[in-house]
Amino acid sequence: MRERTKRTRGFAAVVTAALLATALPAHALSCGPRVISRGDDVSKLLEFCGEPTSVQTHHIDRTPIDANGRVYRGFTEEVLVEEWTYNFGPYQLMVKIRLDNGVVADIKYLGYGY
Repeated sequence: MRERTKRTRGFAAVVTAALLATALPAHALSCGPRVISRGDDVSKLLEFCGEPTSVQTHHIDRTPIDANGRVYRGFTEEVLVEEWTYNFGPYQLMVKIRLDNGVVADIKYLGYGY
């Protein structure tokens, strides 16, 4: 009995480690074997995931921030914001991806598709 408990614990540890190794970051999307995450370009999103089910577009004005995190107060930039929704069917969660000027800014999981 004691040997069986050790084997069960060992198996559980291996399964847990495998699941953690394959887990996606909180803000990532798996399209088949490929992964989309923040900072990816719209062309990569289209190549890996295809055309979205729907697209909503609007513009916002915001204070610019450069790649080093410097904020340019007193200036504004116009940003094209697109929200792409993917519906992968009734057995998978729908996904809404926000693109700022063609770059993935946010990924949100919605309810199950239809």
